[in-house]
Amino acid sequence: TMPKVKDSMGTMEVPDDAYYGASTARAILNFPISGYTMPASILKALAHIKLAAAKTNRDLGLLPDDLFLAVEQAAREGYDGRFEDQFPVDVYQTGSGTSTNMNMNEVIAARANEILGSDRHGRHPVHPNDHVNMGQSSNDVIPSSIHIAARLAAGVDLLPSMEELADSLEKKSKKFADIVKVGRTHMQDAVPVTLGQEFSGYSAQVRDGIGFIRSTFPALEQLPLGGTAVGTGLNTHPGFAKDTVKLIAAETGTEFTLAGNRFAYMGGKDALTAFHKAMTSYASSLYKITSDIRFLASGPYTGIGEINVPSLQPGSSIMPGKVNPVVPESVLQVAVRVIGNDTTITMANSSGNLELNVMMPLMGHVIMESLALLANSTLNLAEKCVDRITANEDRCSELVEKSLALVTPLVRKIGYDKASDLAKEARRTGKTVRELVREKGLLDEDEIDDVLNPVGMV
Repeated sequence: TMPKVKDSMGTMEVPDDAYYGASTARAILNFPISGYTMPASILKALAHIKLAAAKTNRDLGLLPDDLFLAVEQAAREGYDGRFEDQFPVDVYQTGSGTSTNMNMNEVIAARANEILGSDRHGRHPVHPNDHVNMGQSSNDVIPSSIHIAARLAAGVDLLPSMEELADSLEKKSKKFADIVKVGRTHMQDAVPVTLGQEFSGYSAQVRDGIGFIRSTFPALEQLPLGGTAVGTGLNTHPGFAKDTVKLIAAETGTEFTLAGNRFAYMGGKDALTAFHKAMTSYASSLYKITSDIRFLASGPYTGIGEINVPSLQPGSSIMPGKVNPVVPESVLQVAVRVIGNDTTITMANSSGNLELNVMMPLMGHVIMESLALLANSTLNLAEKCVDRITANEDRCSELVEKSLALVTPLVRKIGYDKASDLAKEARRTGKTVRELVREKGLLDEDEIDDVLNPVGMV
């Protein structure tokens, strides 16, 4: 059955088993766009705000105890994910996220009324606007919920996975510390490095990425609650915002604070943009690292072949025995997606029209997608690839000896021009630098061992 439910714009039909009401039903009809709904983490953060707001309003004497207890239980159930199927509003909705805010208000109000023994859709005694949304506006709770969701997920999911990858790369760096190989610049042979030095650079890049992301947390932890419609705090008790943010900080164990300037945090989304930029910087590093791993493992017989990546699945439906670097390839796709998402975030941040940014649902969706993709792919790269990489020491030694890199230390002995001629002759004849030096009598055997020692060059 489809009972009729009334709101300020009129009457709408809603499913009999729905907790949402007329505003949500209207939004479902208005936005049949993508099938993507708001991320569960943002809805959880929004329920957390409703819970903290109800506590504050009760303490301020604005919400009666009986209504508070019902709203508190309903909000906690929402926070625990009981009503996951009750938030069907599309991401591509009104830019303030009002539809999602009202969706949450209606679900909590309906459940609170049910707890009190009243008609779920009667809107009394608990009203979605008057009680659940008391002291709030979509314009301040939606950006706050995105900040909360992003900050908590970054600390719980993203940074730990990055730490694990950095540790995995560092362990390989130590394990490969004594393996000398050809360095490469411009995709051409250069002077030697160790495989360990190469991997130490990757580990440092990931740790730098952790630092960049952490540096955005102070801004991300600022919440514009209490700004209501345009930042002035109209219709809100003077103590509401401060007390509500304190409760959120205490319950999450995170140092959330009031935004220094609510107008900036409601009209602009610079903190969210900076956070995503830091994730994008890491994504670009991840792209470089995984590209390098693929190159170093290429072949394995006709390419570089200095390392081996684990064999996880058949690589071809037509070529038996072929194995591909599937995990690095999945990470490369994630990096490309996140870098593309950054353009979306940058453009969305530019859409802060006067007192309100009107692309907040899109920003929330994209930020949480990037965060989840990076967290999951980073962990997968560490556990299913980097931890199981092995070195081909013989291949590394062979390529060092074949390369023209050994001509570089000869510059000190015979000068740049003669060394250059020697390199050209080696290229032309296919002989190694060591063979030509010995043939031409340019150095005695002791000098050859000293000057053309790859270990000494690293």
